[in-house]
Amino acid sequence: MQADEYRHKGARRRLVETLRRKGIKDEAVLAAIGAIPRHWFLDSAFEVQAYEDKAFPIGNEQTISQPYTVAYQTALLDVQKREKILEVGTGSGYQAVVLAALGARVFTVERQEALFHKTQQLIERLKVTNIRCYLRDGYKGIAELAPFDKILVTAGANSVPEQLQEQLRIGGKLVVPIGEKTQEMYCIERLSEHEFEAKVFGKFQFVPFLEGLERFKK
Repeated sequence: MQADEYRHKGARRRLVETLRRKGIKDEAVLAAIGAIPRHWFLDSAFEVQAYEDKAFPIGNEQTISQPYTVAYQTALLDVQKREKILEVGTGSGYQAVVLAALGARVFTVERQEALFHKTQQLIERLKVTNIRCYLRDGYKGIAELAPFDKILVTAGANSVPEQLQEQLRIGGKLVVPIGEKTQEMYCIERLSEHEFEAKVFGKFQFVPFLEGLERFKK
């Protein structure tokens, strides 16, 4: 693992100020992003660029979301300490670690086997104890651990994933980007056993939300 040096910390401070200027007001979210070394979640080739507000490839046709997107989704979730949060799309693990830094108990699922093992090992090396990683089809969530206080989807879905909605507790929130080429950010609150209320926010671009598992290629 690369060192976290003074220059990295300075770059994070500048990134936080950039996010603040772009409208992120949740100080707890900004503090988490300011504390977590994003370059640890990227290939060393991207170390110099790690604190730019950009998405970068992480292999397996996946990306680490740009910090603004991470901050925006996290702020919409309104994370409270000890909440049980399902993250769909572990990817690099950066978003999961942001949620964990806010005090959540994070259950994160990844459909790509190679990426799952790589990221699980990184989280173990970081000694983040309030994250549990699962190799699962994200559309199915983790029914046996439901209900969740919050659910966060980090890939673009064509429609609201109904199985995930059903795994929310009453009063819980699902944040999910919906659309094909570009997505609108939905924040869906479960009002009762059968009632949900959706609010729609800004436009974003995510990799597509795919069903099934992708196993190691032999």
